Amino acid sequence: MERTDLELLMTAEGLRLLDSLPPYTDGSTIVRSVAALRKQGHSAGLVGAVMTQARLRAKAAQKFGPFAERMLFTESGLEQATRLSVAALHAGRFRDAGVTSVADLGCGIGADALAFAAIDLTVTAVERDEVTAAIAAYNLAPFASATVVHGSAETFDRQSVEGLYLDPARRTAGHTNTARLTDPADFSPSLDFVFDVAREQPTGVKLGPGLDRELLPDDAEAQWVSVDGQVVETGLWFGTVARPGIRRSALVIRGSARHELTAAADSDNVDQGPLAGYLYEPDGTVIRARLIGDLARSLGAHLVSSQIAYLTSDALVPTPFASAFRVREMLPFNVSSLKRELRARNIGSLEIKKRGVDVDPATLRPRLALQGAERATLFVTRSEGRHVAILADRLP
Repeated sequence: MERTDLELLMTAEGLRLLDSLPPYTDGSTIVRSVAALRKQGHSAGLVGAVMTQARLRAKAAQKFGPFAERMLFTESGLEQATRLSVAALHAGRFRDAGVTSVADLGCGIGADALAFAAIDLTVTAVERDEVTAAIAAYNLAPFASATVVHGSAETFDRQSVEGLYLDPARRTAGHTNTARLTDPADFSPSLDFVFDVAREQPTGVKLGPGLDRELLPDDAEAQWVSVDGQVVETGLWFGTVARPGIRRSALVIRGSARHELTAAADSDNVDQGPLAGYLYEPDGTVIRARLIGDLARSLGAHLVSSQIAYLTSDALVPTPFASAFRVREMLPFNVSSLKRELRARNIGSLEIKKRGVDVDPATLRPRLALQGAERATLFVTRSEGRHVAILADRLP
């Protein structure tokens, strides 16, 4: 969103027009609405601005639920925003630690600041981009305890608050078509700055789930979070908002249920062994937190292959930290023979997973020429130094 779009939108006419639109469903909705609004005499610029917001509000419902219906967004701001359910957990950390005022340094559109304000923390939301700061101010307007500052994390008076929350920008500047930054020195603010200030007062830091583990500070609690199977962030916690004795955490959120696996350090691994009756695919948080060994021991399982995150056991043990599959058989990984074996088993719908091998499921699938009424899952991986295909059934 450019400043001119924001100026058009942030008027009584613009906001009334946005709120009057029917729910966005697909592209045909936009075509009909644009034609109707232009016919009513609204300018092309205003129509474009409100239709963009209608589309983003519909997209934002996945992260913000019904709150999205009264919020404003930028494309990149929405993409990088914390889900409200996860932001609520961030806020709870500060509340439980007795912190009453927090600076959200690099607040974006204000997702985490919303959660802080919602539990009556005094929050100062700081954003260096002028347009994004204005949007955050609109989103936070219902909360008297929230203030938005157009400024930088580096120059903010950190001693004016009890705690800090930082979500350093990991993409190039702008509101659309931004590119991912790979060098932590290019983050805004830089990761060195973030870690330096984090040691001064209670601090939470949101980073991408693929953070290089070599960058993890020894004095932080590192928590990986997944929502409905997707790993969404690495959270680092310092000072009193870090929990005593915990340095590694895998938090799995599915619907309204939350499950957590914690440890004081990376867990020791388990041995490799033969394929058994059940196969487990650990949640991505467990893999990134390097808690596979702890999970395996809780399941009475071992690795299918060393250095590959598939577990197997003779008995089924339900767990929220892994997807479970009943093993049918192990087959040699050969496209021609796989095609023949799958056809013999009447398998026409196949979920393909791979780990530890250079195989593209999207390329493999058409080569298998699937036909039949049965469903199955195919794991392409390594076992005892060779490529194998494990045919299995996903369990609820």
